[in-house]
Amino acid sequence: MNAIWGQAFRPFFLFGAFFAALAIGLWGLALNGQLSLSFYGHALFWHQHEMLFGFVAAIIVGFLLTAVQNWTGLRAIHGRSLFVLTLVWVLGRIAMLLPQAIPLWSIAVIDLAFIPLATLFFAQLVIRAGNKRNLFLIGVLLLLWVCNLIMHLGVLLQQFTWQQQGAISAVFVITLIMTVISGRVLPMFTANGTKTPRVSPIIGLDWVAMGSVWLIAVVTLFNLAIDHRLLALLFALAALTNGWRILRLKIWITIKTPLLWSLHLAALFIPIGFALFALRYAGISVGGSQIPQTAAIHALTAGAMGMMIIAMMARVALGHSGRPLIPHRLISVGFLLVWVAGVIRLTTGWLLPSGAMLWLNIGVVSWFFGFLLFVALYWRVLTTPRADGRPG
Repeated sequence: MNAIWGQAFRPFFLFGAFFAALAIGLWGLALNGQLSLSFYGHALFWHQHEMLFGFVAAIIVGFLLTAVQNWTGLRAIHGRSLFVLTLVWVLGRIAMLLPQAIPLWSIAVIDLAFIPLATLFFAQLVIRAGNKRNLFLIGVLLLLWVCNLIMHLGVLLQQFTWQQQGAISAVFVITLIMTVISGRVLPMFTANGTKTPRVSPIIGLDWVAMGSVWLIAVVTLFNLAIDHRLLALLFALAALTNGWRILRLKIWITIKTPLLWSLHLAALFIPIGFALFALRYAGISVGGSQIPQTAAIHALTAGAMGMMIIAMMARVALGHSGRPLIPHRLISVGFLLVWVAGVIRLTTGWLLPSGAMLWLNIGVVSWFFGFLLFVALYWRVLTTPRADGRPG
């Protein structure tokens, strides 16, 4: 059996990272009028959908279907089953580019099959092992699928507001996943990587931080009508508590460890994004202009998701392939390129209105080469057997 089918992180990290570069490259060419494609839905929908449900969902699935083996002690999906799951994901990406060739409803069916199938593989191990701590992730994955369903229904029924509701709901559901996972692993990773005492959690702080993100996800998904002043307070609470959680871990002690400072920088984008939403709903202008929603969203997507994904992939791929946690020196360049893309996408058209298109193109190029660099540096890690000879 080819090593790439030994564990879920292998194909989904490799193909997902390549797709991250490809999708942004296509989007950049389309924005500059150098590419004319008949996108499913429309160009903006394709960009939103494919970055969330093509790229990010693939990495989430690769991570969870790898981590579940550690959590349960049971062998996770591999071999033919993993090949089939990967094929379903690939077919979804192809179908999204063929709206003129196959019926729109069939595109939706193909794409919507991926998350439920992945959830089934995840759930059967968690339930069989009685792993109650991670049962909630089954529900979170299904919530993510509902967001995808809403987006597709928006296309099929020509309801633009549904498309946008599904997209922004997915952003907050994924942010919830990032909040939970980073809250679990960052204290341990930081202590182990810097040889310093582990920062003890403040239980109340953790509950409020995660609870506020849960509330934001629920309010958005169900489109609940809430006064903007209350929303501003909710986002401010999420920003303050999640920012406090991250800063307690002392990012300054990680400066010599790329696998750590990259994760800390990624996590910091989360409270920044929430703070921008809080300021927007409060009607507070910054830099002489109102904060656009796209700035706040891209703090969570291009910033937090992009940075956390490339940083987690770099760490998880080494650890789960039986290699020491010593990455290639050039991966730091990849981290910085994705960070630059996140910062530019956060500020373009708002704090950098002059030459916005130039800045946007710089962000596209930075993201493109950041993820291509990951593919180049980790190709061998992801496609060859474990260094310690163990299965997976």
